Amino acid sequence: MSDNILEKLLNPSRRGKVWWVFAGIIILALAASLVDFGGYYNQAVDKFKAPFPKVKEIPFRLGLDLLGGTQLTYQADVSAIASAEKSNAVEGVRDVIERRVNTFGVSEPNVRINRTTSGDYRIIVELAGIKDINQAIKLIGETPLLEFKEENKEIRKITPEETKQLNDYNKTAEARATEVLGKVISGGDFNALAGAYSEDAKTKSSGGDLGWLKESDQPEIYNLAKNIAVGKTSADLAKISGGYEIIKVEGKRVKTDPFTKTEEKEVRASHLLICFTGNSGCESGFTKAEVLEKINRLKEQATPANFKDLVKQNSTEPNARETGGDLGWFGLGQMVKPFEDAVYKQTAGTISEPVETDFGFHLIYKQAERPVEEFNLRHIFIKTLTEEDIIGRQSEWKNTELTGRNLKTAAVEFNPNDGSPEVSLVFDDEGAKMFEAITERNVNKPVAIYLDGYPISVPTVNEKITGGKAVITGKFNITEAKLLVQRLNAGALPVPINIINQQTVGPSLGQKSVSDSTKAGLIGFVIIALFMIAFYRLPGLMAVLALTVYSLLVFALFKIGFSMAALVLVGIFLIIGITVNGWFILLAFLSYLILYFIGGLAPVTLTLAGLAGAIVSVGMAVDANILIFARLREEISSGKPLSVALDEAFKRAWPSIRDSNFNTLLTCLILIMFTTSAVKGFAVTLGLGVIISMFSAIFITRNFLSLIPSAWLEKRHALITGAKKNL
Repeated sequence: MSDNILEKLLNPSRRGKVWWVFAGIIILALAASLVDFGGYYNQAVDKFKAPFPKVKEIPFRLGLDLLGGTQLTYQADVSAIASAEKSNAVEGVRDVIERRVNTFGVSEPNVRINRTTSGDYRIIVELAGIKDINQAIKLIGETPLLEFKEENKEIRKITPEETKQLNDYNKTAEARATEVLGKVISGGDFNALAGAYSEDAKTKSSGGDLGWLKESDQPEIYNLAKNIAVGKTSADLAKISGGYEIIKVEGKRVKTDPFTKTEEKEVRASHLLICFTGNSGCESGFTKAEVLEKINRLKEQATPANFKDLVKQNSTEPNARETGGDLGWFGLGQMVKPFEDAVYKQTAGTISEPVETDFGFHLIYKQAERPVEEFNLRHIFIKTLTEEDIIGRQSEWKNTELTGRNLKTAAVEFNPNDGSPEVSLVFDDEGAKMFEAITERNVNKPVAIYLDGYPISVPTVNEKITGGKAVITGKFNITEAKLLVQRLNAGALPVPINIINQQTVGPSLGQKSVSDSTKAGLIGFVIIALFMIAFYRLPGLMAVLALTVYSLLVFALFKIGFSMAALVLVGIFLIIGITVNGWFILLAFLSYLILYFIGGLAPVTLTLAGLAGAIVSVGMAVDANILIFARLREEISSGKPLSVALDEAFKRAWPSIRDSNFNTLLTCLILIMFTTSAVKGFAVTLGLGVIISMFSAIFITRNFLSLIPSAWLEKRHALITGAKKNL
């Protein structure tokens, strides 16, 4: 008896194999469901206090057209670069921009090179989640601009004649603004007056329309609007930087989320940050466990009254000693997700538990919360002049020929006298000669070192310095010194770049695209399911179940990324190829090849074109099932038993399925290798979907049908053909 059981375990029957495979499919589907719906699973565990472990929530990586954000297009000026070196120079530009963006913690940037048919090189930077173009441009920057300046002895003073010219112009501007205000107050058409008198070229043609503004957009104008009732205009002439403003408030509202219809809030907060080894740009030397222990101790001590002092004494954030960790007012989408989630759940006036982000552990002191108010405004702007407009910008410092372009390396060193951190600079040969000449002509005089337009050190030159080395001393701590070195070593751009196009995709448009695509996919799936069940009966129902598993798998693979997808797919197809159909070994190789050319450990970036590719792949999966079921009906009609007909149907349909899908995969591979942007996104998701669809149609559907006893189904041919079997 025991020998028979052992023999069955070691040599299971065909039906036993079917049940083992079915169990494997169910386990695979459950695993995919946890990846797809991990958030809902965790909520259920919390709600019912179930003794199950939680899973890590993996979000979809949405592209710019779905998440919203900013796209910047730069043109690289390679006119001064030798033809053979142009490509390498532009690659260097891309690398520097990526480092600059990553230094500031922008999530999942996409920086790519596009060469036009005319031979121009363009760098396209996509920053999903960032809606403020000016912020994006500031983040990227043209270069960490390091300048060496010497005293300017030729500072120009404004002459009496120029002073009179300035005063006369501003008196005329004030009189003109007063005249326009009088016309507005007396009932004049504001739009017409703005078109006739406003000196804001951007809004003049639209009647001075500024649209809906929140405080962070234009603080000076916003603060003026707060004192004006809706439908009213300025009662007095307002002077702001640059000129006079006359405001009309068209509307006032609390900003709401377009989908949830809830009021948007903005928060004022400060934070204490301690980074640990492994965080971006962190050089603290502390492990994660050590930092967590320390920040928990600080949490026990922290109160609203002493929070600022604790920040100054303990925070590793650059400039924390000056700012006290103050973040000011900020809204949704301006902080990284874990930080944002924590601070919006807090009650105003409280200090959070430690919050972990990619930058380390934070304690957050939420000071206040308020609705985000917006004003719909029109304005008339009358410009005034300043001394700088007349004589140009004057500075006590003037540029020398030496810049960061001549910098070879930067490193942190420590002053041997007091142990304070310093930044040492080493110049290239050309820079060494420039620095020697600068120090020679400025002995016993100061030389200012500027970074991004701000002086970071103003040492006095004691003697001519040779050898191409300099030291920046300043009032910065070790973290600030290391951050400065990191920025300097990021490098200047190898070639100049000019921004030629900028655009913003709003989150509402992206959400609408997601909503519409999801709706289209669900409607399509339901129609296909109804058709398959109505036309093919029981096999159609099995196909619908297989398509459900297919959908779970596809979107799980979109989340886990190409590296894991390659391992999962290659493993599955090798097992099927060895045990069922040898062609799946080739499919395993082709799957790996496609994922290799896509590359990277990141999740699949879902774009609108990518969603279209995923939906099209559903049709490919259905097409394979239709070929199989049509052949199944033919085999049954020829009088073959159901079990034989099922085997023959899959066997004879396979060549057609194989050839059509392999051709599609080869086309996807070519598109992935030689195209970019939307076309590549479509090819990526279509190719991945087609690979899974072959597994679904050939393996899962067949397994589901094989579970049904043949003897039972022989008596119920109507479930397959729609008619009774002819006797």
